[in-house]
Amino acid sequence: MSRRRILSAIVVAATNSFRSAAFLVPHKTANVSTQLKLSSDGPFPSKMGAGHGPFPYLCVFDLDACFWDQEMYTLSKICDSSNVVKGDLNGRGEGVVGVMSGRSKISLHTGSLIALQNHFDNKFDNMKVCFASSADTPLAEKIGRSALKLLEVVPGVSVWDLVVDRDWDGEDINQIGRQPPLSSNKAATHFPILRELTKVPYDRMLFFDDCQWGDHCGMVEARCKESESGRGPTTVRTPYGLGREEWAEGLSKYAKNIKNEMNVE
Repeated sequence: MSRRRILSAIVVAATNSFRSAAFLVPHKTANVSTQLKLSSDGPFPSKMGAGHGPFPYLCVFDLDACFWDQEMYTLSKICDSSNVVKGDLNGRGEGVVGVMSGRSKISLHTGSLIALQNHFDNKFDNMKVCFASSADTPLAEKIGRSALKLLEVVPGVSVWDLVVDRDWDGEDINQIGRQPPLSSNKAATHFPILRELTKVPYDRMLFFDDCQWGDHCGMVEARCKESESGRGPTTVRTPYGLGREEWAEGLSKYAKNIKNEMNVE
């Protein structure tokens, strides 16, 4: 535990200079109805000017204890709309901030909500998002997907609406579980499958994982490499869940890796 606290302290210290960056500040909107009418294509903003980059082509989140605060294998009930918790979505209005599985509430970590709200606002050029989770059982997989369909990014727009419907035109490319063809080893199954489905090179991916049940970040970096660059995904360990500091670190680390590759100051 002390080692994890040291790691967390290092991450915080290394990323303090990024706290004031635009991608860390929850956007406040006085009129939620205006926010949801920015595009004629539906409840998504049209493309806007992006912030500083370069940004990843694909951002991959682990789910349990990283993207959200629960471990699906410990839960027993599939989530449904009759048992949700409403609250403030970072100043964007009231929406679903929690979903119940039995007596347990599933909620997004702070950095996860900020990341997806920034993504909703199209701040990262053409970046897309997906999930890679080694949920233990078929029931755990179902609970996870049910939670994604209910938890909201902004009022009226769920994580599923944004990640599956907008990013992938309704196709569920998320790799959730460990039943064949998946396994407990994300480097051996989840990421090769994502590479094939998305056509995004490994070295253009950013991956967040809590790594409490194995060093998924290290394994993915070591095994999933592009032959031309010799690099794999940029990875960030989130032993206490994805916070704003870890999100900032990921964006900064990815940009630094790409600039070093291109010899850009």
